[in-house]
Amino acid sequence: MDGAKKIIGLLLIVFLGLPSLFGVIWAVGMIKSSVSAEFLTDLPREIIADIPDKVDEIFQEAQDERIITDDNTRAWFQAAAKTGISPRDLMQKTGLMDWLDGELSDSLRQIGRMLRGERRPRPITIDLRPLQEALLHPEVDRFLEETQKNLPACDERGLLLWGELARGDIGPHKIPACQPDLGTASSALTEARRQAVKNMDDSIEVFEGVNYFPLLPFGISEVTVLISYFFFLIPAAFIFLGALVAASSPAGFFRWSGVSVLVAGISALILALATKLFSLWIIRAAPFVEYDHWASDLGDLVLNKLGWIPERIVTGLFSPVVWVAALVCVAGAVLYALSFTVRDNAGKKQKSAPLPPNTAVNPKSDT
Repeated sequence: MDGAKKIIGLLLIVFLGLPSLFGVIWAVGMIKSSVSAEFLTDLPREIIADIPDKVDEIFQEAQDERIITDDNTRAWFQAAAKTGISPRDLMQKTGLMDWLDGELSDSLRQIGRMLRGERRPRPITIDLRPLQEALLHPEVDRFLEETQKNLPACDERGLLLWGELARGDIGPHKIPACQPDLGTASSALTEARRQAVKNMDDSIEVFEGVNYFPLLPFGISEVTVLISYFFFLIPAAFIFLGALVAASSPAGFFRWSGVSVLVAGISALILALATKLFSLWIIRAAPFVEYDHWASDLGDLVLNKLGWIPERIVTGLFSPVVWVAALVCVAGAVLYALSFTVRDNAGKKQKSAPLPPNTAVNPKSDT
């Protein structure tokens, strides 16, 4: 009978308890990262503050043949440099810099305060129309025209590619570094930008339909994470039920529960750490990977300058999973340790009751 109970309890734990606990660990960790103010608002603001300087650095270094070996890509940057307009200047003239430093940063700051509970939740609209206007700004047209004037004349193949671009048959990344008829070039580049703007939304609504109520005194982020912790009740029920069926004593119950929680926690911890470290390794190893792409040198340059962004994203996504898994491991270790503090009567023979004092023992008969 005890063997059958152990098998039933083990099946409950292995097929229901462990998978559900493993999944809840990842779910809670990802929820924690997805509603984190540091991940959703502080990191984008850091990126916004860093972008102008990094773009200027990329613009300068992309003109060096030791860094950009592709002649076509390097020629475009060299032609753009001859205009005397830096990316920062262009962003300033088109109003993009003011939008990034002003409205967008302020909206992200307000969202972060709501997530932290520093102000009551309310709908926030991030207006993307300034970005659309910047892409279609006359200064961008002038910059592109001046850049094209610094390019050599096109041969037949170059004219053919420009014609395909004008018809929308190829993407802007395949533009040859040569000067066709300026009217054709301007219309082709303008159409590419208009298509990009057409695919953009005019605004993004954040916290749509969210109203303040007393349940959120600590902020949306904290309350959401707190609610997610209740998901642990599901695997806990399966594991404790399985341990209750399989164990034949209180010590056995804690031992079964502790080992089960430890197995799920360690498994989730190993996978989370492995995923995080592997992702970071991929990001750092990307510049050393051989691949065939026209802008591979430019991609490596951009990754070198902005590599901290994907690294921070990976860390922000998987670190909460690691911490949740570590806490589950601690809980499992505590349960297992408790099994040694609970008296275990299983398998022990009941000792005979001691004789009362002064009880005479009958001597053996001599007969």
